Amino acid sequence: MSSQPLAKPPVKGWDVGVTVVLLVVDAALAFAASVMGMFLIMASDPCGVRDCSNDLIVLGWLIGMILPWIVFIVTSIVCIVRLVRRKVAFWVALLGAFGIGLALLLAFMVTAAGVPSS
Repeated sequence: MSSQPLAKPPVKGWDVGVTVVLLVVDAALAFAASVMGMFLIMASDPCGVRDCSNDLIVLGWLIGMILPWIVFIVTSIVCIVRLVRRKVAFWVALLGAFGIGLALLLAFMVTAAGVPSS
């Protein structure tokens, strides 16, 4: 009795193409989110006349600058692993785009918590 090695499923060309395009879009989103996060430090401008939490403003700024790239890197790694294992991966890149948006939203919320309303 000879055991035949299991054949790998075929590569899904459409999935590879869509995943690559979505990862490029994710990179552009991470860049745009990081640029927007860079400007969050300007939330400290009115702090001369208000009592602000500089720690929260800086934390929000750092979240806005760094977290979108972390989400992009994790998304890329998971997509590559899924593609190598010949599993559908485009949905991971879609989730990555959503995660980048959530990272920026979190940065806005943390920064806004550091600046009291008037």
